[in-house]
Order: sequence, then structure tokens, then C-alpha cells
Amino acid sequence: MNYDDVLRCVSGADVVLHVGGMVSPQADYRPSQTRKTNLGAAENIKKAVLAQGDKQPKVVYIGSVAQMGDRREPLHWGRTGDPISVSPYDHYGITKALAERVLTDGGIRKWVSLRQSGILYPAILNNYDPIMFHVPIRGVLEWATVEDSGRLLERVCRPDVPDEFWNRYYNIGSGEQYRITNYEFECLLLEAIGCPRPEKIFETKWFTTRNFHGMWYLDSDVLEQYLHFRENIPVKEYFEKMSRSKTLPTAIKFAKATKAAKLVPHIVKLAMLSMANKKVHGTQTWIKEYDRSEAAQKRVAAYYGSVEAYKKISDWKHIDLSRPSDKAVSLDHGYDEKKPMQEFTLEDMQKAAEFRGGKCLSAKMTKGDWDSKLKWQCACEHRFYASPRLILLGGHWCPDCFPYPYSDEPKEKQHPWHPDAEARRNPFFAQLWAPLHDKDEDNIYDAHIFDGWDK
Repeated sequence: MNYDDVLRCVSGADVVLHVGGMVSPQADYRPSQTRKTNLGAAENIKKAVLAQGDKQPKVVYIGSVAQMGDRREPLHWGRTGDPISVSPYDHYGITKALAERVLTDGGIRKWVSLRQSGILYPAILNNYDPIMFHVPIRGVLEWATVEDSGRLLERVCRPDVPDEFWNRYYNIGSGEQYRITNYEFECLLLEAIGCPRPEKIFETKWFTTRNFHGMWYLDSDVLEQYLHFRENIPVKEYFEKMSRSKTLPTAIKFAKATKAAKLVPHIVKLAMLSMANKKVHGTQTWIKEYDRSEAAQKRVAAYYGSVEAYKKISDWKHIDLSRPSDKAVSLDHGYDEKKPMQEFTLEDMQKAAEFRGGKCLSAKMTKGDWDSKLKWQCACEHRFYASPRLILLGGHWCPDCFPYPYSDEPKEKQHPWHPDAEARRNPFFAQLWAPLHDKDEDNIYDAHIFDGWDK
């Protein structure tokens, strides 16, 4: 957060690894501080790198799957270039998307954005916060191990990384073995720490049914082909390895050794019930306060669709726990992806803008130039400058339509979430949003829900 410190670190460096930041659950409790930290750090790094003149280091930015927002079946497969669409209340996701824009479209000559998925590491076995229930049971995630992530950071610094690798966006994942459902994750996790299965200690209604950001990657193998960072340990074996870690929390070591949790599952369930009823982020708190709290109504709308939809959630005996389809469904990005990049012209940008409900207003473009900024206009007639690389390869669009719901900012800077309204004017985004919401008769999730946003 101190520019002079950042400048000293960056000066003379060959590569800058920007891996730091505030993450959830802290980001959920301190949204304004998260914004100041994550976005402020990116601004400082960009400024310090540009100050190096002709001796600019390469910049490696760690982005996040959280930038991509709600991805439920049948659209549970995703790739870079899909719409940047942060889920309501996800302040971490907002700051990661904003910081990515700063570092990848701010004049730095060589950069890469590596969008990290959920990371598996021993301390994850000790995560105990109400946001553990902000995950749909049938949702998915392609996890990455902490060892794979570490190797990735070392290998991206090697001098033999080809030039073609840079100035692109990639998804980080540990591959096919680590494409699991959230139910499968809970089973693996609970087994590793000596706890009963999910059916014994959770209720299905404690878990949300939407508003998460997990997906299986169509393109995570691309990064592996460049950097060869995966260890390829079978996922079940990896969870067992985590459970034997010397860094495992003492309470979990005791529970595993004594099998106490499995012997008295009702005590564990009481502890989990308490977590589901925590203030602010507890899913059951929203339900209890629904009739008297507008804030609770907004949370229920975002995470369940409606209170009626919440009541219809099946119990463990009747809920569908099957894996979503392994057949990938990819989104249309609004341009010919088979066309060589050096052949792209202004006409391609105009078509891409139209597919996003807007226009490309620039009068000319050098053929094959993906980095010079063009002038764009969204459906709301906001005008902005951005490179074709950011828009087409990164999936970004209008900064004035992007959610920015921070009440400590001037009123004109605050933007609430308007996903339904955006889907009505933006075909690119609508292909993601409409299948998840338009046909749900119980859904009352609409643009007006977040108009009265408060801190």
C-alpha cells in the first residue's frame, strides 16, 4: 500500500509476481478495506513498473475465478474471454477484476494474468466461517493444489518462457482429477478430518443454490502445456495427504485420533447449525429475518432466488447429487476465434461490440493491433477506451456498468449490481445469465433488488 516500498521492490527486478491481497472471508467483512488494498496495490505496481522506462520488468498478476460470477449447469464449463460477471456481494471478485484491468490494460509491456481457482492446502481443513454455506451443493470447481500453484510461480519466472505466452489471460487448475462437485469436495474434506458425511452434520437448506463462481475449465490445460506445473496426484490421495500434514490444526488432529466427531455427529451438527445462524453471513439468519429485514430479503434473492424457492429445497433423501454433465458447453465470444490474430480489423471489433450491445466508435485500427486502445460505447451510451485484448480475450466491458457498490465512495461512483438489466441489453452476457434465471418461475432476482445497496 506504500508506493515508495513498492517502487524499491520493483526497481531492478526481472519479474514482478503480484500474489498478495485481501481474500475471503476477510473480504466479506471488510469490503472497503479490500477495495483499497487490492485495487490500491495494483495501481502502485503499475506506476512503479512504468517508472522503470525501457527496463520494465514482466508482471505476473494472479487473478481469480471469482471474477466470472455465477456458473451453474448447464453452463458450468468456462474459459478465459467469457464475460467478467462478479456475483452480488462478492467484493473480493470485484477488486480482482478491477485490478486485472489496471495491470493488463495500463501500458505495461509484458504481463500475464493467471486466474486462480480454489487452492487446496492443509489449513483449508480448518476453515470455519458461515461463508462455507455460500456454495451450491451441486456446484462445481476445478481446484488447484498449493504445490502446483507454487511450481507455477517459479516456472513463469524462467527465461525460457516463450514470448507468445505473455500478454494473455489463463485459468489455473490442477486438471481433470480436480474437477469435482461441491458435494464431492465436502465428502473428501470431511473424511480427511475424521468427520461424518455431509448428510449427518448438515441440512441441505443451509447451502445456497446460486450466486457462486465455481466452474470447470475448458482451457486450464493451456497453462499446463506452457509451464508443466502439475504434479498429477489423484484428488482423493491429495486429501489424504493433507490430512497427514504436520501443519494440521491441533483440534482436527485430536478429532481424527479419537474419532470423536464420527462417534457424536449430533454435536458436530450443532456446531454447524450455529455457524449457519451467524449474523450477517449466516444463511439461516437471512431466512429468520426475511419478513422484517430488507437486507435479508436481498440476500435470499441473490443466493436462493426467492424465499419460496428456498422452501422447495429437497432434503438429503431426495436431492439430486449426481455430477453435472462432462460434456462442455462453451459461450460464443462474438468473433471468429479461428481467425489468426494478426488478421483482425476494425470490422471484427465492430461486430464484437455489437454482440455486447454496444459500438466500437474508433474510426480506424491498425490490422492485427490488439494492444492500442480503441473507443467503445456500451448499450447505456457510456464511452470508454480499452484494448481489443482486454475486451475480447479478457472478457471485460464497460467500466461504468461494472458493479462498484461502496458507500464510502462519492454517489456518482457507486454502481449496484444490475445483472438482469445488463442481460436485456447485452447478448454476450445474456447467453450466460438468461439460461440460469429467465425460466425459473420462483425467481424474483431482478435489477431493482440491489438499487438500495448499502454497506
